[in-house]
Amino acid sequence: MPAESSTQARYPDTPKEWFLALRFGAMHLLCFAAIWTGVPWEAVVLCVALYAVRMFGVTAGYHRYFSHRTYKMGRVMQFLMAFLAQTSMQRGVLWWAAHHRHHHRHSDEPEDVHSVRQDGFFWSHVGWVISPQWRDTDMSSVKDLARFPELRLLQRFHHVPALIVAFLCWAFFGWAGLVVGFIWSTVILWHSTFTINSLAHVVGSRRYDTDDDSKNNFALALLTFGEGWHNNHHHYQASTRQGFYWWEIDITYYVLWAMSKLRLVSDLREPPPHVVENRPHPAVALRKAAKRARADFDERITEVRNRAQLARQEASRRAEVLGTDLAARIEEMSDDVEERVENLRSSVTNVRRGAHDKVERLASEATVKVDDLAQEMAMRMAKLRNHAEGASDRAAEAIDEIVEVTRIQTQTGTSISQA
Repeated sequence: MPAESSTQARYPDTPKEWFLALRFGAMHLLCFAAIWTGVPWEAVVLCVALYAVRMFGVTAGYHRYFSHRTYKMGRVMQFLMAFLAQTSMQRGVLWWAAHHRHHHRHSDEPEDVHSVRQDGFFWSHVGWVISPQWRDTDMSSVKDLARFPELRLLQRFHHVPALIVAFLCWAFFGWAGLVVGFIWSTVILWHSTFTINSLAHVVGSRRYDTDDDSKNNFALALLTFGEGWHNNHHHYQASTRQGFYWWEIDITYYVLWAMSKLRLVSDLREPPPHVVENRPHPAVALRKAAKRARADFDERITEVRNRAQLARQEASRRAEVLGTDLAARIEEMSDDVEERVENLRSSVTNVRRGAHDKVERLASEATVKVDDLAQEMAMRMAKLRNHAEGASDRAAEAIDEIVEVTRIQTQTGTSISQA
């Protein structure tokens, strides 16, 4: 891109740049040369034919193939399409594709190449074309095209295809063919192409809510062979067909379709049904559903976490209150237990003291009783001893009597036996 990075509209301010602008204006002035050349019907037919063929070169070549690669073609057809497109005198194929890709990256933003919203209608229609700000080519934007040396050659000598056509018009149809056939068709082609940059962002309807001001315009679609379905195009740039419905006339697509049947081009891209109906792609819808489910799950998890946090806080508060109450109760019970233990200790001490007194009293009483019993027993023993002694004496006396009686009887018995 040019060294100047400002997005503000800048017009020629040097002699060379003014020369480029005047050359652009001179093409318009040359249209009036028809006053001298006349306007024969052959030249008018040539004008219409050149407009149609070169409009197809711009729309099918510059735009749908080189800028957006919406279909495929062989290398020879690619060169011929680039050559045809460059007969429109809209600079080289790499320049056109680079600037259009830049436009789509920044459509109606401050960095846009040509935006009515940013810089006004005149700038978007023609001002940017004659401005030196956009004269250079950002080759980094068209690496896929710049790898072909023949396209780089066409880019370098971008005036040659148009000059060849201009020469042929003059050679076969004379000055009227050059002025009316070539110059008129070129100027009309320029402004028809430029209406897509200007009017297609101002006048028309919007089927799709894109981030820019692109609109669909039936009249511009007829004038530009289908480019007027500009809102469709900005909604889905990868489609070869820009008229998404059957009633949206797209002459460029019809010709490309016929060429595909002749195998001159291939792989024409169609807008998927979900794009036409402005529905999300099934995979995107699934991702969105999964995202919503995840968001809902995360929301519920967050809600559960919040509830758990609140429950934890409430439990902590209740535990704190319960702990305080329990501590108070424990302290109260502890005081009561200590009081009871002290009372029990006092009772035990009193019981011990009473028991000790009773034991001492019982011991004293027992001692007295034992002493009395011992005395009584001693007295009884003495009496028994006396009785025993008396009985012993009496027994001894009885024995003595028995012994004496026995002895007497014995003596008496012996005497009788002898007798």
